Amino acid sequence: MIKVMLVDDQALVRGALAALLELESDLQVVGEVGRGDEVVAAARSAAPDVVLMDVEMPGMDGIEATAALRTALPSVRVLIVTTFGRPGFLRRGLQAGAAGFVVKDTPARELADAVRRVHQGLRVVDPALATDSLVAGESPLTQRETEVLRTARSGGTVADLAGTLFLSEGTVRNHLSSAIGKTGARTRAEAVQIADNNGWL
Repeated sequence: MIKVMLVDDQALVRGALAALLELESDLQVVGEVGRGDEVVAAARSAAPDVVLMDVEMPGMDGIEATAALRTALPSVRVLIVTTFGRPGFLRRGLQAGAAGFVVKDTPARELADAVRRVHQGLRVVDPALATDSLVAGESPLTQRETEVLRTARSGGTVADLAGTLFLSEGTVRNHLSSAIGKTGARTRAEAVQIADNNGWL
């Protein structure tokens, strides 16, 4: 029996996934979590073999939660299951230690097979997403530019961003200007949107 834990901030999605997976004779759902920052503690308690991980969640995103889980419990395999098939998410997810990456509209039978394959130690990646990732390439943004754009998502002035990030206003302007240039955007908001759409944030 393969023990599975579900991590998704939407209770309805968790319930649907649990119902689908429980139909399989060799899969058992042993836990459900709605926040990224609760994943490690829940996994210690539930002792799953495979964790199905969403990307966008409160507390900590699924990519950070994957890295934390792989550090705390290296034997637990992670299969990222997300609505957002963004190339940057795939690359970052695999770098964080995920064994697989599929989108939520994957048919139930294929999802169950993906869980089995990940449990066997294989890597499972949505083929269309893998192709998109190769075409898109790696993020051109530095870690600091990524951090500044991520903070800029919620709006605010340069002074607000500088205060939040503990940087000078000039430094924030420089990072924003560089990020705008690298993404080919015309404005800060457009740079955020382009980076977001590519999964770089």
